[in-house]
Amino acid sequence: MTQQSSIQPAAPNGDVPTVFEGIVRNFCLAATYNRTAIVLAPHILYTRHDELFVDGVVVERDGQPPREPKVGTFKLAGLQGIALTDRPFFRDPLFQPGDVKYQDVTLMAVEPA
Repeated sequence: MTQQSSIQPAAPNGDVPTVFEGIVRNFCLAATYNRTAIVLAPHILYTRHDELFVDGVVVERDGQPPREPKVGTFKLAGLQGIALTDRPFFRDPLFQPGDVKYQDVTLMAVEPA
């Protein structure tokens, strides 16, 4: 009797796959940005000047909701300790995927509701 291996291939890990997963599954990311703990609803990952950027809505900053909702831009290299949360989000109407800054540089974006 031959025993078959049940080893599953490892899921991709790292910041980019984690951001992709957050965008595809519509789950927030936890990270530290400029020494501030944030929870971010990632809406788009794109390139600018050969660097990766994430635009999204901060839903929590140091445990508190922001004063006003807005789509912010975050350099991926500046987000530390990126982790997927179990907190879902809906695409924010403030997000404008047709914006000229995303033309020909979008890697992944949230789908319309």
